[in-house]
Amino acid sequence: MLHNLFEEVENHYNEMIEIRRHLHQNPELSFQEQKTAQFIQEYYKKLGIPYQSNVGGNGVVAKLQGDKPGKTIALRADFDALPIEDEKDVPYRSRNRGVMHACAHDGHTATLLIVAKVFHTYREQLSGNILFIHQHAEEVAPGGAQPMIADGILEGVDYVYGTHLWTNTPYGVIQTAPGNFMAAADKFTIHIKGKGGHGGIPHQTKDPILIGSQLISSLQHISSRKIDPLATAVLSIGKFHAGNAYNVIPDSAVIEGTVRTFNPELQQCIIAEMEKIIKGTCHGYGADYSFDYQKGYRPVVNHSTHAELIIKSAEKVKEVEKAEMISPSMTGEDFAYYLEERPGAFFFTGAQKENQFVPHHHPLFDFDERAMKIAAKTLISTVINANQLSL
Repeated sequence: MLHNLFEEVENHYNEMIEIRRHLHQNPELSFQEQKTAQFIQEYYKKLGIPYQSNVGGNGVVAKLQGDKPGKTIALRADFDALPIEDEKDVPYRSRNRGVMHACAHDGHTATLLIVAKVFHTYREQLSGNILFIHQHAEEVAPGGAQPMIADGILEGVDYVYGTHLWTNTPYGVIQTAPGNFMAAADKFTIHIKGKGGHGGIPHQTKDPILIGSQLISSLQHISSRKIDPLATAVLSIGKFHAGNAYNVIPDSAVIEGTVRTFNPELQQCIIAEMEKIIKGTCHGYGADYSFDYQKGYRPVVNHSTHAELIIKSAEKVKEVEKAEMISPSMTGEDFAYYLEERPGAFFFTGAQKENQFVPHHHPLFDFDERAMKIAAKTLISTVINANQLSL
């Protein structure tokens, strides 16, 4: 049966590309994905697979019932885009100014729709049920996973799986990990409230740029000197804004950044250390401050048995050159919430274009579309193998 399912993926590969490129040309931002959701609904309507719309917001969930008894297995794909201008010179470039699929969610959606079509063709031989979760708003916390779960989509589900087309990884490689796989992703904002003045009379000011520079340097000492070297944590500054003129010291400055952790206790330790450093530095220079720390998605923690199942399933796909366990990634994903509710695993499908690596969330982002076939076949193989698990 697996061979026949794989052949069906090959037969529908051109359609998979067409779907992906259509979605790439018509991206929608998180929580605004009405047309994309409608496109997904129309696809399931044509297939004759029952679906629910407006799940937890703009989410769509379809359910395929096999003709034989078995487990209920959920597969998830996200479909929101990012506020980025598409700068690629390709025929399928985004038509929506300032909006772009720069994280492969268009590919995730195309992959899952074809997986649904393939399984529907062989539903008479299918054991159990498959739930196809099309999730909105992965890119912006609090995300779409939690409200969809709150709507009860995981009721009766035995296992849940998902993949991310990953351009950091070469084409032909599948990667996952038992346990910690992706980190908790938090955001912080620091407002420094100093006293501005003339650039030539700095002693009359409380320079927020000087304070901010000192603060950025000191915050880096948290990971190097305040936590166990064997612990895993990242603190990065992504934004430092102050002033509008070369010869004027401004009144205030804004610093924004992210903290990535796997351990809640370590997360709290970092927050406490940040508060002490910010307070001490700002008050030491006679300035005031505000500190806003927003906890984002929790860590993606794979269930070990299911991570191993992913590897074994991927090895059945001839295009997979390597299926490997890797060290955790410090990127974040709200797939975390599904794995808190049900056993399962998340994995990376290598999608790097040969000699054309561009990172996710970049204006030139693109991926090797052949990776969608590997993702589809690996998900299909996982569903078939998961039905044989006895836990």
